Amino acid sequence: MNDEPASPPTDDGPKPPAPQARNPLHGLTLEAIVTALADHYGWEELGQRIPVRCFNLDPSVGSSLRFLRKTPWAREKVEGLYLFMLREERRANRGERS
Repeated sequence: MNDEPASPPTDDGPKPPAPQARNPLHGLTLEAIVTALADHYGWEELGQRIPVRCFNLDPSVGSSLRFLRKTPWAREKVEGLYLFMLREERRANRGERS
C-alpha cells in the first residue's frame, strides 16, 4: 500500500464548457430546428427563404438533415432563420399582451 497522502487534483485537464443559458440554440437538435421551421413557414416558403434543393424538391426532414449536416453554410442559414423566427414570435407575443 502507498502511505503517501493523495495529491490534490491538478487543473491541467479540459474544462467543462461554460453554461449557455443565453444561447437559444443550446440543447436543440438540428432535427428540432428544421421541424419547427417547416411547421412555422411550410416547405414552400422555407425553400424561398433558403433556396436549397432539400427544401424545394421532395422536401423532408430526413433529406434536409443529411444535407445540412454536410453543408456548414446552409446549416448557418437555417440556424439564423430559426433565431429570426424566435424573435418574430417574441415580438408578436409582446404585441398581444399590450
